[in-house]
Amino acid sequence: MSKMFAKIDGERFRQLTRYVDSEVRKVSAEVDSGLNGYTLEALVGRVLPPDDSAYQFSKPGLGLSHDLDETMNELFERFVQKYNTSAEPLRRNDDDIWKDVYREPLERRHVAAKLIPKKITTPDFSYRFDHSWKNKLWHVYEPVSLDLVDTQSLADKANRSVGRATSLIDSAEPWKIHVLLGEPREPRMRAAYIKAQNILHKMPGEHEFVKETEAESFAEMVASEMKHHEG
Repeated sequence: MSKMFAKIDGERFRQLTRYVDSEVRKVSAEVDSGLNGYTLEALVGRVLPPDDSAYQFSKPGLGLSHDLDETMNELFERFVQKYNTSAEPLRRNDDDIWKDVYREPLERRHVAAKLIPKKITTPDFSYRFDHSWKNKLWHVYEPVSLDLVDTQSLADKANRSVGRATSLIDSAEPWKIHVLLGEPREPRMRAAYIKAQNILHKMPGEHEFVKETEAESFAEMVASEMKHHEG
């Protein structure tokens, strides 16, 4: 939680989650004993009344899944595990790099909407890339922010990217990763950035690195390849 909300009061949050857990168990026991006639909104409203506080249940929804366990794992990866990394002070995160640098040139060429999520899977590991398309192989585009505030964080993040690619090398599907780099804004981080790039170049399999200054030419290349493929 502290990765998502830097100023969160940990002790207060733990007290609240213990309270929510206790109240949900009470409501659950009443339902099991025959309580009926209540909507889901009404039941959770007894635990956290809908008001202007920061802690609220989301509105109920529904969806379809062929494998509930697999869907739960994917949602956990997307909304929880994604933030479960070592402490890493950021200037810009990966989403910032995508939104602020690479997405706009792709949108101007009308190809950003054609990029879809793709999960690369091996017997021991799987990872979901948010932006991809398939030609003869899957092209996956992964924004990687190296705009961090300390040198060790750059090396650690580069090593994680290499480790992830190594774990996916045995995938039965052919794929190529295009790493969309976000460069440090502080000149003092330049040497660490070069070292991080050297680590990234140890990545196995087909890969390509794109720098921020190459965002326009990268978008033009993607648009050209898609047009050729569709033609």
